[in-house]
Amino acid sequence: MVSSEFRRQLQGYGLTTANILYHLPDHPAILQSYVWQQYDLAPEFPELKRFLDFWHTKLDGPLHSVEVGHLHLIGPRLWRKVDADFLLH
Repeated sequence: MVSSEFRRQLQGYGLTTANILYHLPDHPAILQSYVWQQYDLAPEFPELKRFLDFWHTKLDGPLHSVEVGHLHLIGPRLWRKVDADFLLH
């Protein structure tokens, strides 16, 4: 059985991630971060616009900024050789 996410990818959807910074309603000088992730169509981003419209109408925290990343998941991947390996504590 084929998943609905896979079908959406075949229709041109890609994984969209939005890092949303907003002001806390009780403390407007403090910014809070919210990460939203969904399959969406670039560059119009109808799903993200729908979510941001919901945010404006239903939630109290005013938006500060929205940073968007988008990637089509179906397609050739880029591979490269790693010449070093670093171990951190």
